[in-house]
Amino acid sequence: MNVLAQIQIAPSSNLPSNPKFGVFLCSCYSTKAPSRSFRRRQSKRLKASRKPVLDEAKSQEAISQLPPRFTNEELCNVLTLQEDPLVCFEIFNWASQQHRFRHDASTFHITIKKLGVAKMYKEMDDVVNQVLAVPHICNEALYNTIIYFFTEARKLTRAVNIFKHMRNGRNLDCRPSIRTYNILFTAMLSRGKNSYINYLYMETIRCLFKQMVDDGIEPDIYSLNSMIKGYVLSLHVNDALRIFHQMGVVYNCLPNSFSYDYLIYGFCAQGRTNNARELCDEMKIKGFVPSSKSYNSLVNALALGGKVEEAVNYLWEMIRKHRSPDFITYRTLLDEICRQGRIGEAMDLLKDWGEKNLVDGPTYRKLQYVLEDDFGN
Repeated sequence: MNVLAQIQIAPSSNLPSNPKFGVFLCSCYSTKAPSRSFRRRQSKRLKASRKPVLDEAKSQEAISQLPPRFTNEELCNVLTLQEDPLVCFEIFNWASQQHRFRHDASTFHITIKKLGVAKMYKEMDDVVNQVLAVPHICNEALYNTIIYFFTEARKLTRAVNIFKHMRNGRNLDCRPSIRTYNILFTAMLSRGKNSYINYLYMETIRCLFKQMVDDGIEPDIYSLNSMIKGYVLSLHVNDALRIFHQMGVVYNCLPNSFSYDYLIYGFCAQGRTNNARELCDEMKIKGFVPSSKSYNSLVNALALGGKVEEAVNYLWEMIRKHRSPDFITYRTLLDEICRQGRIGEAMDLLKDWGEKNLVDGPTYRKLQYVLEDDFGN
C-alpha cells in the first residue's frame, strides 16, 4: 500500500488497454483472487481484441490456381480446399471484384459455411447481405444454413427475418421446409433457462407449428418431439400428452423413445407418478429402454411420494438396464427411507451400493456424511 500511495496517476493519463492490466489493478486493490466471472469476462474481451490476421501468401497461392476466366464451379472447388476461413473470405471478395463474374448459390453457400463454422459472424453477415441483395439467387439449403448459423450466434431475430424472407419469396424453391422449421424449433427450445422463459418461447413455437401445418408441410418425429418437449418444459404437460396421442392418429408418425422420455419427465415433475409408471411400462412393452433422466425422475418422484420400495425397485431396474443414477437420486432415496424411521435399512442399502461399486469412494463418503448430518451418527 505504501508503494501504491507513491504512484500518482493523472486523470488525463492514458492507461493500458490490455485486459491483463485490469487483472493487475484488481490484484493490487484486493486481497482476494479475481472471481471466475471476472476472469471469464476478461478472457472474452481478450479474445475479441485478437483479430485474425490474413495469410497473404496462402491467399495469393489459392488465387493463382484459378484460370483467367474461372467458373463458379472452379471457384467453389478452390474455396472448399481452404482451411483458413479468412483466406476463403478474401478469395470470395477478390472474385466479387472480377469483371464478368457473378457469384451463385454454391459459392455463397461454401463461404457462409466456412465463416459460420469459424464463428466469424460479422464477416458472415456481410456475405448474407450480398445474398439478400440478389433476388434471383435462391436456394432452400443456402437459407437453411444461414438460419442455422444465425441461431448458433444467438441472433434469433436475424434468423426469423431470414425465415420470413423465405416465406414471402415468390420462388417456390426457396420456401421453408420441415428442415427450416426444425432449426427454429431447436433454437427456441435451447433459449429457455426456466419455465417462464420456456412458456414465452413456447407460444412462438406453437404459432410456427400451426403455420407449418397450414402450409401443407407434414410434421416429422423431430418437430413433434420438439412440441412435446416445449410443452413439458413450459409446464403444459397435458398439451404435450395431447400431441403424443395425435402422433399416430393425426400425423401418421409413431412415438419414439424421446417422446416417452419427455413425457415421463414431465409427469414426474408434477408428481403424477401413476401416469409416469404407465408410460414407462408401455415404453418397455414397445421395446424402448427409458433414459437415465426418465429413471432418475421416476425414482425421485416415487421416493418423494412415500413409495420407497417401488423407488428402490426402479433403481435396481435402471442399473440392470445400464442406466446411471445420479447423486441426487441416491440422496433422495436414502433421505426418504430415513424419514420413515428406517435408518438401518438406508445404511445397509448404501453399503450394498458401495460393495457393488455403484458409487465411488468420494460419493460414498459424501452420502454417508449427509446421512450423519441429517439423522445423526
